[in-house]
Amino acid sequence: MFTGIVTAIGTIDSIEKRGDLRVRISCPLDPATIDIGASIACSGVCLTVVDRGGTKGDAHFIVDVSAETTSCTAKDMWREGAQLNLEPSLRLGDELGGHIVTGHVDAVGRVEDWQPEGDSERVTIAAPASLAPFIAAKGSITVNGVSLTVNSVQDRDDGSVHFGLNIIPHTADVTTLGELGQGSEVNLEVDTIARYLHRMQALRAG
Repeated sequence: MFTGIVTAIGTIDSIEKRGDLRVRISCPLDPATIDIGASIACSGVCLTVVDRGGTKGDAHFIVDVSAETTSCTAKDMWREGAQLNLEPSLRLGDELGGHIVTGHVDAVGRVEDWQPEGDSERVTIAAPASLAPFIAAKGSITVNGVSLTVNSVQDRDDGSVHFGLNIIPHTADVTTLGELGQGSEVNLEVDTIARYLHRMQALRAG
């Protein structure tokens, strides 16, 4: 489990193409706090640490990324030099500062518009029809591993949905969201509570 509160930005140092991808990610963490077998959310994707090393503030960890994962996530993230939002898994007693996040990407969205609004940025993201029932104004959504509040929702004729977000300067500075632009692909995970409510309503209707 995660909260969608990013603790560091990592960089993909190398990718080894084997049966799966073996990816080495550098990060400003303490390797002593990264356990082998632990889960780390990498731009919203829950991955298992298979090795780690380095020193405090200049660490690295290694993960295996399956073909299933690469097929269901934003394509541009799996390249050398790509930056990733990192969040270690939630520990018992940690503050739940965002919302409950599983690290399982539901779909890939696309940035349709990016405009300044005051000191923040107003972002419009297009999501597929499969996610439309789970996105609501003032609800929560995870974008590239970052917990955000949906400001507006516009349903489209084809069943897809456009939703609006505000990215405040702090969020842009401490995550990779400040680097997004027109057409950028993003990993989306809907709110777990919305998922269960939708299921309950479907059962009642059936």
